Amino acid sequence: METNAIKQAVLLKVTAAKEASRALAGMSAQQKNNMLAAMADALSQNTKEILFHNEIDVEAAGQSGLSPALLDRLTLNEKRVADMVKGVKDVILLEDPVGQMIEELKPSIEIDVKKIRVPLGVIAMIYESRPNVTVDAASLCLKAGNAIVLKGGSEAINSNKILSKIISEAGVKAGMPAGAVQFIDTADRNAVLEMLQLDNMIDLLIPRGSEEMVKFIKSHTAIPVLSHGKGLCHTYIDKDADIETAIKIAVNAKCQRPGVCNAMETLLVHKDIADKILPRLCQIYYDNGVALKGCTISRSIVNTMQEAAEEDWNTEYSDLILSVKVVGSLEEAIAHINKYGSMHSEAIVTNNNAAADKFGTEVDAAAVFVNASTRLHDGSVFGLGCEIGISTQKLHARGTMGIKELTTTKYIVKGNGTIRN
Repeated sequence: METNAIKQAVLLKVTAAKEASRALAGMSAQQKNNMLAAMADALSQNTKEILFHNEIDVEAAGQSGLSPALLDRLTLNEKRVADMVKGVKDVILLEDPVGQMIEELKPSIEIDVKKIRVPLGVIAMIYESRPNVTVDAASLCLKAGNAIVLKGGSEAINSNKILSKIISEAGVKAGMPAGAVQFIDTADRNAVLEMLQLDNMIDLLIPRGSEEMVKFIKSHTAIPVLSHGKGLCHTYIDKDADIETAIKIAVNAKCQRPGVCNAMETLLVHKDIADKILPRLCQIYYDNGVALKGCTISRSIVNTMQEAAEEDWNTEYSDLILSVKVVGSLEEAIAHINKYGSMHSEAIVTNNNAAADKFGTEVDAAAVFVNASTRLHDGSVFGLGCEIGISTQKLHARGTMGIKELTTTKYIVKGNGTIRN
């Protein structure tokens, strides 16, 4: 596809989304819920077709040498399609944020000032691998009254194309404005560059993928960008931790789905408990196929670990690889996390309330977990239905983002012929 043709195709789709966003902004909660219900039903009824197209992507990705962890992110099965359907239905149950009054002001002059939630307008998603993002993002954006433009990665082109087709057609039949869900159906990277130029039409851009991709997008657009960059998460096992609890959490955080952004990449263990827990814990990791890279002290306890280099503390593996470090104190653990972490998800395992409080206060992260796995940082787990992403920024949203994070605010001011003196 020639560059000019790509430019025109992207422009047409974003223009259609802009027009649809104006109609969506005035739709009632019931109208939007009807659209979402139709989408959920259509996804469920077309599971076999979805899996057929996903299998094409998975086979091609496997032949290209994609890592097992990233292949897992790409792969759909009946359960994962069912989870997508459940996610849409959960969004239906959420309270519509549009029109909610956030604040009512009482100025000294005779005017009534209310601050309310309103849709952002057009949201663009640029993402890699995970096809479920297509459905999660669309359902959340529509419930918040926004149109969405989707641009998935080339590795998931067939999966994303069929998913967007199914939900778009179902939504339109149920009353959704045509153009509200747009999918950029080319793998050509020039399409991304064209999207980045449309700051007069796209109100928010949310990239989900590699750190390199996010940095590139931020440096090539004037559109406001909301992203999480990388997910370099830690679990710290304190000297006052319960060993069985610590093992359960630390194994789950690394092994349950190692390719996702809230999986643990570095394990920190207090020196007073390291001898007791590391031999057992490391054997479980080895049994699960995890490669371990340790500091000098941790390798003296478990000598089968590889030696960790400085770069390992700063690496998001997204794979069955784990860095292990023994620390001398809670303060050292906090300092390590604040130096190397990505402000995503951090966990402490301890029975000491003071240590837990100090960790929660001083660790700079979007979410801090006490005696719980970092894998829990997820919109569906938090009761948000599903999520459009996890932001490690501090403006305008931080942490897992649901429908409220996809709105902005507006002042409604009513007077009675009131003027300013």
